[in-house]
Amino acid sequence: MTRREKAQAVLVRLRARIPRPETELGYRTEFELLVAVILSAQCTDARVNLVTPALFEAYPTPEAMAKASVEEIFPYIRSVSYPNNKAKALAATSRMLVDEFGGQVPDTHAQLTRLKGVGRKTANVIMAVAFDEPAIAVDTHVFRVANRIGLVKDALAPRAVEDGLQRVIPKDDWGEAHHLLILHGRYTCTARSPQCDRCPLTELCDYFAALQKLPAPLDGLDPKRGRYFVKTTGRYLDEPTTKVDRHGVEQLADPVSGSMNLFDARTGQTTKRVKDYRV
Repeated sequence: MTRREKAQAVLVRLRARIPRPETELGYRTEFELLVAVILSAQCTDARVNLVTPALFEAYPTPEAMAKASVEEIFPYIRSVSYPNNKAKALAATSRMLVDEFGGQVPDTHAQLTRLKGVGRKTANVIMAVAFDEPAIAVDTHVFRVANRIGLVKDALAPRAVEDGLQRVIPKDDWGEAHHLLILHGRYTCTARSPQCDRCPLTELCDYFAALQKLPAPLDGLDPKRGRYFVKTTGRYLDEPTTKVDRHGVEQLADPVSGSMNLFDARTGQTTKRVKDYRV
C-alpha cells in the first residue's frame, strides 16, 4: 500500500468514526477565532473555551481590544499557558488589525503571519477554518498521529509533516484531514496511553505494528534476584544503563553486554519501547 492509498483509507475510516470534524474552539467571528487559536498554543481547547466567553464579552472586536492594555487583558486569560506573552500578543495583534487591516482579520497566509503570536500553524488554522482555504495545520496531535500511522516517514519537524501530508492527501481534503487527525489524536491516539484497542486504524498503523513486534512477556522471573532480567545473558541486574537503538529510541540496556533485551522482573514485561513521536 502506498502512502497515498493509506491516507485515503485513513480518511475513510476516520470519517466513519468522526462524522462532523471541526474545531472545538468556541467562536462567533473571525476575530474571535483568531484570538482563540492564539490562546490555544500549548494549551487545551477546553481551557481556552473556559476563558474566552468573558474575554469576548469585554473585548468583542479588534477595536475594543486595541484600546486595552496588556495589564487589562491579562486577568481574563491568566489560567491559560504563558498568559503574559499571550496578553502582549493579543494587544499587539488587535492594534495591528485596526491600524493596518481596517479591523478585519486578513485572509492571506502571508498577512496573517505578520500578526503578533501568529505562526505558520495558527495561520493555517485561520485559513482553513475561517476562510475555507486548503491548509493543514500541524499541532502536536497531527505531528504524532501522522508519524505513528506512517502517513509521513519519520518527519521530525512540523513543516516536514505538513509537506508530507500535503503530498499524500488531495488538496480538497486538507482542511477536513487536519480536523480528523487532531480529533483522533486528542481522543484515541493520545500521547501517553493510546487506545489502540478501540482504534479503527490499527490495520494501517505503523506504530501498532511495531508494538506487536515487541517481545512477549516472560513468566517465572524472580525480582528478588534483581530489578531487571537480561534475556540475552540470563542475568539479573538492578542498575541498567541506557542505549539508543537503531530507530533513535533510548532503551534500557545491560551495562556489561550492551544488550537491550531487558525485562521487568516484577511484571515480566519487556522494557523495550517503540518510537511514539510524543513532543
